[in-house]
This record gives sequence, structure tokens and C-alpha cells, in this order.
Amino acid sequence: MTVSDSLLRIATWNIHDAVGTDGRRDLNRIADVIRALQVPVLGLQEASCSPDGTGDVAALAALTGFRWRAIPTRSHRDSHCGNALLTSLPILRQRRVDLSVRGREPRAALEVDLRADGRRVRVVVTHLGLGVGERRQQVTRLLADLRRDDADVTILLGDINEWFLWGRPLRWINRAFGRDQARATFPSRWPALALDRVWAHPPRTVTDVQAFRASVARTASDHLPLVATLRLPERRQSFLRDVADTQPIQSCNASLG
Repeated sequence: MTVSDSLLRIATWNIHDAVGTDGRRDLNRIADVIRALQVPVLGLQEASCSPDGTGDVAALAALTGFRWRAIPTRSHRDSHCGNALLTSLPILRQRRVDLSVRGREPRAALEVDLRADGRRVRVVVTHLGLGVGERRQQVTRLLADLRRDDADVTILLGDINEWFLWGRPLRWINRAFGRDQARATFPSRWPALALDRVWAHPPRTVTDVQAFRASVARTASDHLPLVATLRLPERRQSFLRDVADTQPIQSCNASLG
């Protein structure tokens, strides 16, 4: 599905290295779900993405006809796992924002600028850490980076790993973007936790959010895909809302991806 009448459908999905709830690793099954989503923009987490382009992300792009961008965040022997973006829209640029916290598993955000219906849309795909303090540091860095005001729409999506409904990371992001529409996506067979999230600025850009509950999606990964519909604004609005009660802003190591 493409942009129509200034509406944009996007999705985020933790594909669990293509290992389903039945214990099978099946990339074709992941591709089947991606095609069923019918979205022009999809953020992935826990996706194999080798720097030489031979990983699962490149294979999924070939199977579904999408362009792709990816950043490895951690390595295990010969495999690399990280965040990725599949899209049918023109890609303008990409960046990597380091979110690693000392003593914890390496983390990062993939930031990609797209052209959608004449607008510059910045999509940030991330997968935050498991530790409470770790997530607080990561959100602080993300919000500092996102204050760069060069996009008509800014979208933050991914596996946020925040199960505390009143946790500071969620409060800080909601203050910057406006409250999101939480939907349970984990575990995929019996969804109880809203670990996967989509936010967009300007506020009220997101008009609908739904977990994709098709039977194949319940089996393909331990997370369900989360699908959001956005109404694109007519003009650019600055991402400069104050986040007053965050911890002191820390500089992030952002480099070309």
C-alpha cells in the first residue's frame, strides 16, 4: 500500500531472528506476514543484517520487493542482528544513533529520512534495553537527537521493552510526541504487554493503531506486528516540545550508517 490522500500506513515488528513460536526458523513465513501487512514502511527488530548485505533483511527485501536499510547492533560469531527498515518510498538518507549503555548489550537506533507525498518523513527504528536505568538513558539520548528540526513528520517506533505503564521512559516520550495508542503485542499467542509502540510528531498525526493478529503472525514470531495509520500534516511543525522532567540530556554518538 502506498501513500494516499495524505494517509500513511506504517508498521513495526520484532521478528525474533525469524524463529517462530513453534521453534522453527522460517524466513518465508516472515515474508508472508510482511506482504499481508500491506504497508509501505516497516521497522524490524532482531533482524539478521550482515554488513555485506547477505543477511535476512536483504533476503526479505528481495522476497517482498522493498528497499532496505539496516544497522547491526550485536554480533554472535558470524551472525549480526539489529534494526532494519523496509520501504517502498524514496530513501533520502540514513543515520545510526548509538544507544549503548556501558555494561549492557549494545543498542542503537536506525534513523531514515523518506519522501512521502511531498513531505520529508523521518522514521526512527529502535529496540531499547531490558534494564530500567538503561532505558532511561536511551530515551534521554533519543529525545536529544530528535530535536534536530529537519523533517515534516518524525516517527519513533520499535520494541520499547517498557512494561511499566507509568515508567519514566514512556512518560518522557509521551510528553514529547503526545500519548500513543498502546496495543498488546507480546507474547504473540496470548498478547498481554504493549512492548511495541509507534509515536509521531506532530501530535495527533497517528489516527489508528492495531496489532496484526492473523494466525500466521501469531506463529511467525514471539511478537505481533503493530500497524499504525498516520495523517500527514500540510506543513512542517517543529519537534521542540519541552521534556521538563527528564534526566540531564546526554550527548549521543551519531554517525553515518
